[in-house]
Amino acid sequence: MTWRGPSPARRRWRIIAAFLIGLPAIALLAVELAIRKLPPLDLARASERSTVVLDREGRLLRPFVMADGRWRMPVTLDEVDPRYLDMLIAYEDRRFWSHPGVDGFALIRAGAQMLRHGRIVSGASTLSMQVARLVEPREERSLKSKARQALRALQIERQFGKKGVLELYLALAPFGGNIEGARAASLAWFGREPKRLSLAESALLVALPQAPEARRPDRFPTAAAEARDRVLGRIAQAKILPEADLARGAEEAIPHARRAFPRHAAHRAEALVAEHPSERRIVTTYDRAMQASLETLARERAEALGREVSVAIVVIDLASGEVRASVGGADYFDTTRAGGMDLTRAIRSPGSALKPFVYAFAFDEGLAHPETLLEDRAMRFGLYAPENFDPGFQGVVTARAALQQSLNLPAVDMLNALGAQRFLTRLRQSGAHVLLPGDASPGLAIALGGLGVSLHDLTALFAGLGRGGVTLTPRERPGQQPERHTLTSPVAAWYAADILIGAPPPDNGPSGRIAFKTGTSFGFRDAFAIGFDRSHAIGIWVGRADNVPVPGLVGRKVAAPILFEAFQRVGPSPGLPPRPKNAIVARTADLPPPLRHMRSDIPKTVQATARQALHIAYPPDGAKLDTDSLEDAGRSTLTLKLQGGAPPFTLLLNGMPVGEGLTRRTIPLPAPGRGFNEIAVIDRLGETRRVGVRLE
Repeated sequence: MTWRGPSPARRRWRIIAAFLIGLPAIALLAVELAIRKLPPLDLARASERSTVVLDREGRLLRPFVMADGRWRMPVTLDEVDPRYLDMLIAYEDRRFWSHPGVDGFALIRAGAQMLRHGRIVSGASTLSMQVARLVEPREERSLKSKARQALRALQIERQFGKKGVLELYLALAPFGGNIEGARAASLAWFGREPKRLSLAESALLVALPQAPEARRPDRFPTAAAEARDRVLGRIAQAKILPEADLARGAEEAIPHARRAFPRHAAHRAEALVAEHPSERRIVTTYDRAMQASLETLARERAEALGREVSVAIVVIDLASGEVRASVGGADYFDTTRAGGMDLTRAIRSPGSALKPFVYAFAFDEGLAHPETLLEDRAMRFGLYAPENFDPGFQGVVTARAALQQSLNLPAVDMLNALGAQRFLTRLRQSGAHVLLPGDASPGLAIALGGLGVSLHDLTALFAGLGRGGVTLTPRERPGQQPERHTLTSPVAAWYAADILIGAPPPDNGPSGRIAFKTGTSFGFRDAFAIGFDRSHAIGIWVGRADNVPVPGLVGRKVAAPILFEAFQRVGPSPGLPPRPKNAIVARTADLPPPLRHMRSDIPKTVQATARQALHIAYPPDGAKLDTDSLEDAGRSTLTLKLQGGAPPFTLLLNGMPVGEGLTRRTIPLPAPGRGFNEIAVIDRLGETRRVGVRLE
């Protein structure tokens, strides 16, 4: 029997079947080859983001516009309202989770409708294809460009997956003007993060990218409202969200203007971006709620004080040394207040705000105790004759009362015993950046603010007292290791804190809750109030950025009320740490004899010589000296010899200080110029002697 093979009809069906089976395979192979022929995907544009500065919990403090003027902020799926994502997928690409980047059913439907009506009735663009267009924008609108977009969509889905596609869309979608991405759009149009959006707001964000310029709410609110309502209507038909809620969404007003982006901690955010130019996400130790509240406080108080007056605030966490808030000025955009200047870092005279450290160092050196008796009376320290802020004197007072009342004379007297240079050195060793005017040598006036220090550093010093005598370099970035410095012993720090917590509070302020000190600089240019409780140290500065005096600008009247209000807003933790075991709590009469009165700390050798009057043994008064003889002897100095007096000595040449804190009685003096010169010597008790010499 001869085999004749399949019948012609059967062969035709086999050919058709082979064609139907092989065509998809050929198509898939062609698509794969086409994708491989595409040039590498350039993600440089898609990866660009605005730099954002965040608080310690990731909340936005301040964003910065990109170099080309666009706002595009980083955002993840977890940072967007899930209802917005549901609406976006239901409206733009309902088979998003099932197709590979191109929706075949949508392509067939769109093609059939075009053949039937002779025009495009519905599109077939998926979210993946929209992302492809955003990543690789092209001006031409042709079948070739559409095919390339589809190939890119398949490529992008393979590379990033579904969630990656959504995150690219959330970052790149246009929302009108220079606004790109859901986060920037939510902040610009609604003034809040996209984590919690209303249904109406979500619908508007779904509608805007389809025609971002034609539907801009600030320019075309009617078109924006109509587009939003169409989204709400289709979502209602899809029945994926409650219909009643969607109906209420149509009643919400459309935003008619863009909102300003947050600018919390504007000065410090700007500085951090300059310090870390390559970072796009800068996390800080700040607390946004605290920062915003204190910015409002600074603005309100400054407006009440005068048109050009500003207020700066610093908050430091005692336990970690982290900065929780930094308000550089009353209003960042107010040019009359020099709003762009960070006044927390400006070098200013602290007035009496440094007195607690004079006392703390004296306690640490064993020179005094809080109940040591001091003298508040008229004193002269050579040519320096300080006065109290308020007229009059208190007589004999304890160190506690002297500091709480901020008396000037006892503080200067104590600094005289401590040594101005030693005091300054200890401040600097504690991490504070302290400046003297014109690089002058330290004098006793520094006890009353005769030096420069920033509010930032001054607050860190007070934090050291609250921390038991240890300063930590203030940190603004989490994970940084702070530098530790010894300010005082724990006992001395507790003594100072125990005095400051008993200082009279401002009007209507609670007493015994905050250890604080105020300061007023010379000429009423700066008013300070710095304090601490168990949790935070807060510093307040009030004044004009241009350093012009402000009549009535007194620390205890102007800055102290702001300090107490700031503690209320931060959340006070009143009281002090536990008293150290070796702290002496006693009345004056019960103290060891050397601590009962300040004068008992003078060494016996000094007491013995102090009974002898100060005398300049050489050169004698009226002497005529030959400068050539000094040069011939190989000396460029004139030797001064003293007898008696109580060291240390202060030396003046023609009225200008040339030496301070001198303990020797044979002192080399820089050779004066030719002609008459006056040499003056002042001992620690204020006794002064002068001689006049003529150099020829």
